[in-house]
Amino acid sequence: MSESLPRVRHELPGWQLLWARLSVHPGAEEALAALRKLIQADVRSRWPLETLAQQPTVAAVRALFRQAGCDPTRYRPSSEALLRRVLKGEDLPAILPAVDLNNLLSIELAVPACVMDARHVTPPLVLRAGSAGERMLSMRGDFDLDGKPLLEDARGVLGTPITDSERVKVQADSSDILLVAYLPAAAGLVDEARTCLARLLAAAPVAVLRACGPSL
Repeated sequence: MSESLPRVRHELPGWQLLWARLSVHPGAEEALAALRKLIQADVRSRWPLETLAQQPTVAAVRALFRQAGCDPTRYRPSSEALLRRVLKGEDLPAILPAVDLNNLLSIELAVPACVMDARHVTPPLVLRAGSAGERMLSMRGDFDLDGKPLLEDARGVLGTPITDSERVKVQADSSDILLVAYLPAAAGLVDEARTCLARLLAAAPVAVLRACGPSL
């Protein structure tokens, strides 16, 4: 993929996508582990599990899921699944630096976010709702896409704000990374998301930020 950031055709209203292009920069794993503990403690101090669904951004993401045709209590947004885990007292595992960075951004902003190996992303991209009968080999296995918000490239579905395709999964040798945060457009979170990502990378420089901005 030669472009810095992908262009995306939006067929699903209400969403704003923030993209970042990252080059993995190993050597800051200890700082990332410390940051993970700090952010988990901060999240636990801010949001009780019992009222998480009423948190404004969480509620806005849930509403967009319903608008696309997906029940967010049956198929939880990835951000809400992570937040519920943390608020129950569990710690997020260390997976790979790019994945860990993505998960911290997701729980800080309370929005779904994912990272992809840019080598396996082929523009053009489209954001749309899944149709009846559509399926994807996801990180959870075979996944029904009917009514789910999803991102698709020229080769097929890349992922959803719930789980992502095995095709674009970040591996240990992935160095060119695309990160996408699924933002409720009405919340006006683009600048906050940019600032949050920059702050995370300043505290734990696990990657070099090459480009960042909303999809055109």
